Amino acid sequence: MLEKVNYPEDLRKLDLKEKKILAQELREKIIDTVSNTGGHLASNLGVVELTMALHSVFHTPMDKIVWDVGHQTYVHKILTGRKDKLDTLRQMNGLAGFPKVSESIYDCFNTGHSSTSISVALGMARARDIKGENSKVIAVIGDGALTGGMALEALNDVGSSNTNMIVILNDNEMSISKNVGGISLLLSKLRTKGLYTNVNIKGKKTMNKIPIIGKKVVKLVQKAKRGIKQLVIPKMYFEDIGFRYLGPVDGHHLEELENIFTIAKQQDGPILIHILTKKGKGYKPAEDSPDIFHSTSKFDKLTGEKIGKSKFDYSKVFGEKLVNLAKNNPNIVAITAAMTDGTGLRPFAKEFPKRFFDVGIAEQHAVGLAAGLAKAGMIPVVPMYSSFIQRAFDQLVHDIAILDLPVVICSDRSGIVGNDGETHQGLLDMAFTNTIPNFTIMAPKDFAELEEMLAFAVDLKRPVLIRYPRGAEEISFAEQEKIALGKCEVLQKGKGVCLIGIGKFVAKAYRVAQKLKEQGICATVINSRFLKPLDEMGILEYMKKAQIVVTLEDGSTKCALGSEVEKVAFENKLNVEMLKMGYPDEFVKHGTCEEIEQLYELDEESIVQEIVKVKEELTEHRRGMTCLKILEKTTNKGKMQGSY
Repeated sequence: MLEKVNYPEDLRKLDLKEKKILAQELREKIIDTVSNTGGHLASNLGVVELTMALHSVFHTPMDKIVWDVGHQTYVHKILTGRKDKLDTLRQMNGLAGFPKVSESIYDCFNTGHSSTSISVALGMARARDIKGENSKVIAVIGDGALTGGMALEALNDVGSSNTNMIVILNDNEMSISKNVGGISLLLSKLRTKGLYTNVNIKGKKTMNKIPIIGKKVVKLVQKAKRGIKQLVIPKMYFEDIGFRYLGPVDGHHLEELENIFTIAKQQDGPILIHILTKKGKGYKPAEDSPDIFHSTSKFDKLTGEKIGKSKFDYSKVFGEKLVNLAKNNPNIVAITAAMTDGTGLRPFAKEFPKRFFDVGIAEQHAVGLAAGLAKAGMIPVVPMYSSFIQRAFDQLVHDIAILDLPVVICSDRSGIVGNDGETHQGLLDMAFTNTIPNFTIMAPKDFAELEEMLAFAVDLKRPVLIRYPRGAEEISFAEQEKIALGKCEVLQKGKGVCLIGIGKFVAKAYRVAQKLKEQGICATVINSRFLKPLDEMGILEYMKKAQIVVTLEDGSTKCALGSEVEKVAFENKLNVEMLKMGYPDEFVKHGTCEEIEQLYELDEESIVQEIVKVKEELTEHRRGMTCLKILEKTTNKGKMQGSY
C-alpha cells in the first residue's frame, strides 16, 4: 500500500481494509527509519491512524493542520510527498524532524515547542474569516501540552470567539476509563446528529411558549443535562468555556476517527475532539517505555537497545550531585517541567519525593514556583533544556532577579544540540540572561567542574544560571582550581595568542592550543568559568601580552563571552586582534554537532587555520610597518633614500 500512496489524494482512494494495511506499513517504515537516524519514535507510532484520518477527511493543503510541538509529524511527512526522503530525517540538508514551511506546502507553520498550536490556528482561522475564505483549520495538541499556560489562554479565547475551528486533543495517557469513554462517545454522537439538534431546538421553542412554567422547565432540563454530563464526562470543562466536545474516540480505530472528523466538519463554532492514543503503538519496546523512546538515538530495532549510548552525560552527573547535596541540605528542592528523566532528576525524585515537583509543560509556572519557594527559605534547583528556558524570561526577570532570590537555573542541552534544529538549539541562554541584573552565569568545562559549580551555586544564595551541553564531557581535566566568584582559571600560559573559552568550548580551546604548539605557537588557554561576573582583571593580564585574543563559546557571540571580552579590550585600549569564535546572529538548522561546527568553521582545524592566517597577516603588516619607519628615518637623515 505504501508504494501507492505519495499524497493525500492517493490515500483518499483507498478503502478501509487497504488503509489498515497501510497503517502497519507506515509503522514499519518509521521504525526502520528512526532506528537508523534517531528521532521521536513513540509519539509518531501513536498518531498513525490519527494522521491518516486527518488527511482522508480534510482537504489539505487548503485545510490547515497546525501540529503542536510537531515531533509527531513523520507520518504526515510520508503522506505529503516526502516518503522517499525519510531516510534523510534530521540529517544536514535532509528532512527536518519538525514541520517546516520551507519543506512543503502541507506544513503551514514551523513548530517545535509545545502549547502553541491553538493560538496559531486561531490566528489562521481569523485571517481566513477576514479574507472570506472557506477552509478548515485544525490544531492537534497533546494532553501534556494543555498544562502550558499559552494553550489555556488560547482555549479561553477560542471558546468565547465562536470561530469555526477544530482542536484535536491527542490524549495518550489513557486517563479516562473505557466505560466512561464509551458513554461519552455515545452522548457526543447524539449531540452532533442533526435529528437530535433539530429536536432539541424545537423542544426548547415549544416549552418556552408555555406560560409561567415553560421557561422554568427548560432551565430545569438544561441543568439536569449539565449535571449528568458532569457525572459521566469529566471533560465538560471544554463545553463550559464554549467548545462543542466530541469524544473520547479510540485514536487507533480508523473508521471511528473518520466518522467523527466528518461530523466535526459539518458543525459551526469551536469544536474539540478528544482522541485516545497509545504512545509507541505497534512496537513493544516503545509501548513499554514511551518515555525512553520519546526521543531516541539510533537503536537495534529487534531488541530496542540503544547503539553507542554513553554511560554518563552532564544530565546524569548533575542529577547525582544534586542528590548528594540535598542529603546534607534539607532546604534544597528540585523542579522540572515534564522532564524528570531528560534532566537527570529521577534519582532525586525517588530519594526526596516531598521535595520534588513536576509541574508539567509549564516553564513559566516552574520558575514562578521556584521564586515562591526561594522567598520562603528554600533553595530551588530548576533544570530545563536551554531552548525552553527562554519561555520563562519574564519570570527570570520579574520573579527572581528583582528580588535577588537564591534560585539555581540549570540550562541543560545548551549550545548546539544538532538534529532537532532551530527550535532546540540552545544558543541564546547566555545572551539573554546576561542582560538580566543580579544573575550569575557559569559554565563548566567538564563533569567535575559541573559538580563544583552546582555546590557553589547552592551556597551562593543568589540567582544563578549554570549552562552545560548535551552528552558526555570532551576532556576530563586532571586538575581543578577551587571556584571563586567571578574568577577565571588559567590552564596554560603562553604568548602571542590568548584563547579564552567557556563551557564545552574550553576543551576545544585546549585542543586548539595543542595544534598551535605543533606550528610553533605557544598559546595561553583560559577557562572563563563565569560570563557574569567576568574576571576582567584576570583575563586582562594575559590579553595585554597577546597579539591575538580568541574567544570560543558554544552559543551566540552577541551579548555573551565574545562581546564582553571585546568590551574589555576596547575599554582598556588594547592593540590586539579579536577573533570571536561562536555562532552568528542567525538560526542554526539541523545536522550533527560536528557537521554544524564545520559549517560555521568552529571545528578545531578551521580555528587553527584562522589563527595562523591572522598571525601571518599581522607579521606581514608589522614587517611592512617596520620597513616604512626605517625608510622615513633614513630619508630624514638623507641616507640610503629608497633602499627600503
